[in-house]
Amino acid sequence: MHSFVQGFTVCGGLILAIGAQNAHVLKMGLTRQHVLPTVLICALSDALLIGLGIAGMGALLDRWPEAVRIATWAGAAFLFWYAINSLRAAFQQRALRVEEGGHVISLSRAVLLVLAFTYLNPHAYLDTVILIGSIGAHLAADQRIIFWMGCITASLAWFTALGFGASRLSPLFARPNAWRVLDAVIGVGMGALAFSLVR
Repeated sequence: MHSFVQGFTVCGGLILAIGAQNAHVLKMGLTRQHVLPTVLICALSDALLIGLGIAGMGALLDRWPEAVRIATWAGAAFLFWYAINSLRAAFQQRALRVEEGGHVISLSRAVLLVLAFTYLNPHAYLDTVILIGSIGAHLAADQRIIFWMGCITASLAWFTALGFGASRLSPLFARPNAWRVLDAVIGVGMGALAFSLVR
């Protein structure tokens, strides 16, 4: 259960950040266009990329155990950096604003857009394949699948809430104070996770 919670926390903390993909999912929800395929593509893409990261790093660590320390310290360093940036953002005036309305788009265009927001974003590979994958890969073999399931659960829950609850969530996310609280929580959580990796 600890591995599931760790996977849920790590993935949840990373995907909550304001970004192009989240803004796109929110816009699809606000305009009520192709929400289900958009949410499924985002969640399945996370599952695929994180799974590849865990599997790839796991194979590497099986051959070179010394890589465990490198991956762990690299992951911890990134988490510390991420925590500091999140805490700094908590003191800034920010808000996520997505205009309601807009023209109707076809399903094929909606799919192409969400695929582009997902796979053409270098941060997606850094977050999923490298960072989350390295954290999951340093776990015992029988715990990696549980960690992966925690990540999948967090991803599916977030994109479902964002896409289908957009009409209720958008007023909250348009308020800078809401993002300040969220950034502060993410910063503290990521810092705690980084500390747990190196203690």
